[in-house]
Amino acid sequence: MSRTSYLDVKAVILGRIRSGELAPGDTVPGEAALAGEFGCARVTVNRALRELAGAGVVERRRRAGTRVLDPTPRDAAVEVPSVRAEIEATGAEYRYELLARRIAVPPRQVRAALGLGPRARALHLRCRHWAGASVHQIEERWINLDVVPAARKVDFAATGPNDWLIRAMPLSRVEHVFSAANANAAEAELLGLAPGAAVFVVERRTWIDGRAITRARLVHPGATHRLVARTQSPL
Repeated sequence: MSRTSYLDVKAVILGRIRSGELAPGDTVPGEAALAGEFGCARVTVNRALRELAGAGVVERRRRAGTRVLDPTPRDAAVEVPSVRAEIEATGAEYRYELLARRIAVPPRQVRAALGLGPRARALHLRCRHWAGASVHQIEERWINLDVVPAARKVDFAATGPNDWLIRAMPLSRVEHVFSAANANAAEAELLGLAPGAAVFVVERRTWIDGRAITRARLVHPGATHRLVARTQSPL
């Protein structure tokens, strides 16, 4: 039985892209060809290509194959902020609270976001961040232990995962999805709001070298949270 894993296949393809052997716009060899080259099953190649596509390294199209994407960012760059720094910048006192920590098999949607198999386990954290006497944010986060094994030994009792990851992992890609929603019963209780109250939600995914690190859902009271974005002209 082949010992080649999807991570091996992905690493080799990434290496070819970084070396210029596969340039932006080039077509990546098909699954059958790659499976033959690596001596592995097509499903192994398929997962490697799916993860590369999810990380924005390649684009897969039915019947058209897989091609290398231009690495030039197409969206405004968004840095991952420190929630502690964000709160302290307002002059409020920051307080962090760990509500839950467990290692478990994530829901299907989270597994897909992190590129995990059906039985893969990840670290799940639920936290609350305070600004003075008010809750600023509740954080629901899954960490991919295949990529960040050191997180398995961190209890996160005193330091939040956001700040720990900023220090521990150099990110190569960040994705933010912003939305307005109504708080469900659990969120409302943690935020000190009435059920159904308006909340501002940030869904964040991060990657390093094409491998998904985390998937987080950050929920804020809608009446008090503001998002400020600034861009600077290159001219």
